[in-house]
Amino acid sequence: MRTVSGSVRGVTEAGVQSFKGIPYAAPPVGAYRWRPTQKAKPWPGVRDGSQFGADCAQAGRGTPPPQGYSEDCLFVNVWRPSGAKVGAKLPVMVWIHGGGFVAGSGAQPNYSGEAFARQGVALVTINYRLGRFGFFAFPGLTAEHRGEVKGNYGYLDQIAALNWVRRNIAAFGGDPRNVTIFGESAGGVSVHTHLTSPLSRGVFDKAIIQSGGGRDGVLTGRPLRADGADPLYPVSAETIGVNFAQRYEIEGTGAAALAQLRALDTAQVVDGGQETAGPGGPPTYPGPILDGRLAVETAESAYRAGRQKRAPLMIGTNSADFIGFVAADSKDELFAQFREHAAWARAVYDPDGTATLQQVLMMVGIDRAQAEPARFTANAFARVGAPTYLYRFSYVPTARRDQWVNGVPHAAEIPFVFDTLAAGGTQPTAQDSAVARLANTYWANFARNGNPNGRTVPQWPRHAVGRDSITDFSPDGTIVAGPDPRKERLDVSEAAGGLPRPR
Repeated sequence: MRTVSGSVRGVTEAGVQSFKGIPYAAPPVGAYRWRPTQKAKPWPGVRDGSQFGADCAQAGRGTPPPQGYSEDCLFVNVWRPSGAKVGAKLPVMVWIHGGGFVAGSGAQPNYSGEAFARQGVALVTINYRLGRFGFFAFPGLTAEHRGEVKGNYGYLDQIAALNWVRRNIAAFGGDPRNVTIFGESAGGVSVHTHLTSPLSRGVFDKAIIQSGGGRDGVLTGRPLRADGADPLYPVSAETIGVNFAQRYEIEGTGAAALAQLRALDTAQVVDGGQETAGPGGPPTYPGPILDGRLAVETAESAYRAGRQKRAPLMIGTNSADFIGFVAADSKDELFAQFREHAAWARAVYDPDGTATLQQVLMMVGIDRAQAEPARFTANAFARVGAPTYLYRFSYVPTARRDQWVNGVPHAAEIPFVFDTLAAGGTQPTAQDSAVARLANTYWANFARNGNPNGRTVPQWPRHAVGRDSITDFSPDGTIVAGPDPRKERLDVSEAAGGLPRPR
């Protein structure tokens, strides 16, 4: 297969052809650490596409992957039906992995594109810079190369990967004018960013957000330079960069200090994944940054004003999608976060006063960080006329029903969406597999037409503002579309303004 940078040889198995570890950019190392994504260097001959490339440098979670961690990590992986030819115009899906912007890769077993390829989709997974490699600011960085975009290097990688897809996917049989981006958690936050960034215009056509929030405060971006400008993020990204430099006794903030930072080895920059300088110390990792060029405002701000890309959207969360962001030491303190709506919140979440603090915290956390922001986003897209589809994933796999008694936790829908249940080492039941086929088909249909519906799946109604309905992958394995039983919970969360603000 010929790409703009060279040829790659894939592997064919059971009707699916895969091409792994294709560089979409030059290695962001040495002088290119904390620089915008550079063009991939051409390679001679035919590159072997049978193995994934290295995962991006990150703190290890258990055993490191076989391919290892590296700063040289900007690779894409492509799956397609083995008979696809140039000009076939297959719908294209590009997966942006989650992991809090500090972990993960496009090579995880749950992200295999085999099932999507069998649905007639060209599936692409990507790596992007993580942690301090991907999101970092420092006064010396701001001062150098003044014409460059600063801070959000991981987002720049994602845009570069999408540009690679536009230029190359036709050679794999994909349609470069029918590209759906989709992501979960930090990947979903990334999709929000691309729906609202001026630098992401023209690189995709449709979007799916899985458990990606949508309100301010959930990894949405801190100011680049101004301390105290945002009550949710009072410390600027530049100040956090200075905090990190001081961990290694690097003095000053100019070019000499920046050179010392670039001279740190990979492990020192990863720094064990620490986000603060010692227990209770100042933050040393910023996450996404409002840099003024790529991220010019938060998604919530853009959606309120109708400034988002008017793309078809599918969005949803899981039934027990708790990721934190809400905390309290008592129920009184928790309900006080709803301010003038405290009594309403108490009546909704604890009507008879018997719920435990932990039970109420979970419900409130699910709603305020995930479920209500998803409805808010769906309403914003429906309001501007974009085809919009809202879901909740409530089906618990058979093997987990004794453990997941509260519902489906964060990220647990992913192996259903990719139809990769067996990749987790547990044999799925017939019912589990049927739900996975349904989810995979809905996602593939949406990529094909901007509509998840088709003749082999139950009807999924289009979202409308004020209808307060939802399509639920229900606990019994059926698809239930109708009034949202959590409506009043989401209503009080919406009235309180999304996530709680600091006092």
